[in-house]
Amino acid sequence: MDNIEKPKLSFWQIWNMSFGFLGIQFGLALQNSNASRILETMGANVEELSWFWLAAPITGLIVQPLVGHYSDQTWNKLGRRKSYFLIGAIFASLALAFMPNAPVLVNLIPPLYIGAGILMILDASINVSMEPFRALVADMLPGDQRTMGFSVQTALIGIGAVVGSLFPYIMTNWFGISNIAPEGQIPDTVVFSFYAGAIVFIGAILWTVFKVKEYPPDEYKQYHGEVTDAKTKGVLQIFADFKEMPKTMKQLGVVQFFSWFALFSMWVFTHRAIAGHIWGVPISDNSSVAYNEAGNWVGVMSGVYFFVSAIYAMFLPWLARQMGRKKIYAISLALGGLGLISMFFMPSKEWLLLSMVGVGVAWASILAMPYAILAGSIPAGKMGIYMGIFNFFIVIPQIINALIGGSIVKRIFDSEAIYSLVIGGVCFLIAAISVFLVDDKDELKIQS
Repeated sequence: MDNIEKPKLSFWQIWNMSFGFLGIQFGLALQNSNASRILETMGANVEELSWFWLAAPITGLIVQPLVGHYSDQTWNKLGRRKSYFLIGAIFASLALAFMPNAPVLVNLIPPLYIGAGILMILDASINVSMEPFRALVADMLPGDQRTMGFSVQTALIGIGAVVGSLFPYIMTNWFGISNIAPEGQIPDTVVFSFYAGAIVFIGAILWTVFKVKEYPPDEYKQYHGEVTDAKTKGVLQIFADFKEMPKTMKQLGVVQFFSWFALFSMWVFTHRAIAGHIWGVPISDNSSVAYNEAGNWVGVMSGVYFFVSAIYAMFLPWLARQMGRKKIYAISLALGGLGLISMFFMPSKEWLLLSMVGVGVAWASILAMPYAILAGSIPAGKMGIYMGIFNFFIVIPQIINALIGGSIVKRIFDSEAIYSLVIGGVCFLIAAISVFLVDDKDELKIQS
């Protein structure tokens, strides 16, 4: 594929390349841990939560392929990818600052439109920032460093996510900031956490923008070969590329489908699940002290699985060399499945942290291994568009879950959200089995 082998980069060059992901995940962690809490405070019912979250994957379905396609064709003073994640960071930071203040508009606009609109803007902006980072790692690193590259990226994701997830809990327990608010209003702990997220998001992106120099077009061609010009077909090239997607991508798509169906269930329903299952909070309660304590504990749980993922990610390159990428990927997903299922049986909130260890192992592998495997099968000059198309296999399961997840919880499980987490665990186990059907072209090279 490459005419000349790309030079190896140092650890700190790889670190700088992916540092922006720390900010991206700080923002995502705040969204994942607190969005359902904010939406319920605005009056959303538990069966409606997945509908609110539907806006995010639909936006990603549209945005990521477009950003990938155009970033493949872009070159300006900032480079090929950097201008996209800088623009996305600006809008994402603004959305983070506004999201906890959304209830002020409830009297003017129905909560559904507010929640869906903010999630759409935030997720669109995050997608604009996030997609080029995947392509940047694949652009800059030789094949035998890609597992390391995506693992460092995953570690930084974990660091950002740990701090973002724990921020409301830290503000309550370390600084004494109020974690309760009048009905229909967001606690100060959440509001200030989102303000911090906006600052960290844009700051981390700027670090990568100023620290990383992308290969200019002539040098890029030396490493990747002559790049096909897709400008003649414009956006229609996306459909042509979709039709010609590599076989490995299709196989990974099955794994991604079940993995992200499980993750979506966890993000949407964990707060309501543990509020009812552990704290005994009735389904009609969305403002009590117990309800908000459960919300903060979800942040602690998220912090645990993100912390585990950050540590585990640094061992993934070594484990991949020892066991093979597919085997360690499958084992990691299976541990995530057992972690989610075990939440049903845990007797107290502290035991839930043990469940999150398995989820953290799975999360690290999901963020690193499929991209490391995929990069070796993508044609030269198509990293951006195929990383964007690969996002289809992330957002489609989320869309399906959003359409049916709330109804399943309400009608089959009588609004007991804990069962949605059990279903997610089963999906993780199916994903683990599906890994063995994937062709990994570079695996023998990585193990040598």
